[in-house]
Amino acid sequence: MSDKHIDELSGVETTGHEWDGIRELNNPMPRWWLWTFYATIAWALAYTIAYPAWPMIRTATTGMLGYSSRAEVQAELAAAEAAKSVYVEAVKTKGVGEILADDNLRQFATSAGSAAFKVNCVQCHGSGAQGSPGFPNLNDDEWLWGGKIEQIYQTISNGVRFAGDEETHSSEMPAFAEVLEPQQVNEVAAFVASLSGQALTPELVPAGATVFAENCAACHGDNAKGNREMGAPDLTDAIALYASGQAAIAQQVRRPRHGVMPAWGARLGDVKVKELAVFVHSLGGGE
Repeated sequence: MSDKHIDELSGVETTGHEWDGIRELNNPMPRWWLWTFYATIAWALAYTIAYPAWPMIRTATTGMLGYSSRAEVQAELAAAEAAKSVYVEAVKTKGVGEILADDNLRQFATSAGSAAFKVNCVQCHGSGAQGSPGFPNLNDDEWLWGGKIEQIYQTISNGVRFAGDEETHSSEMPAFAEVLEPQQVNEVAAFVASLSGQALTPELVPAGATVFAENCAACHGDNAKGNREMGAPDLTDAIALYASGQAAIAQQVRRPRHGVMPAWGARLGDVKVKELAVFVHSLGGGE
């Protein structure tokens, strides 16, 4: 006598499994599904024979077709390098002003400069070039050493107060704690703060104007608008490199801080510096 159970309603044999009185019918798999499954197995076997697949001790099977994804990527990279070599050569032979005048070349240099900026410059100037205390915001139109494309190029190439480059921008503000009396420092700080509406002690401003004219105007100008030849900042706006406010100004007058920027020309090469200059100029603050 057979132990197989046949479902009374459908007449189909069950699997023998039962859950709470419910039995599972042992219906055969659809033919189309079985043939599809067999086809995938055959495809997998053929694929592992034709292409690199099976790992070995030091390498893997190469496959009968000799395909290599690494070789394909290398070929694509070589093709990309060949395609951009025309632009790279043009950047190499042209000045930054000429690059800006050529729309296609400017777009190429801007894209390449953006990539170089992310690798070399974001650590100080931020991912959005917005700067941080001691590192200038490159998006605005206030430039210590000039914002024209040629000036930006020179600054990036030769750096600022970088000892390893003879053409680097070089200037230092004296420590006026050794020159001025403490009261004079407070007065000139009040005057400078007043230029941007931040004076806390307006009664000191008139005397501070005299101190400024006698000690500071030679670099910052009689109108306090700064001097880009010397890297002397414009003191009439509220933009501060280190900190803003009258107390911070007084501290800078007493013991000024001087930032250093590397000369990127020797590190990255002239082409990459040109691309960086075009990118920085494109941020909106370039003149």
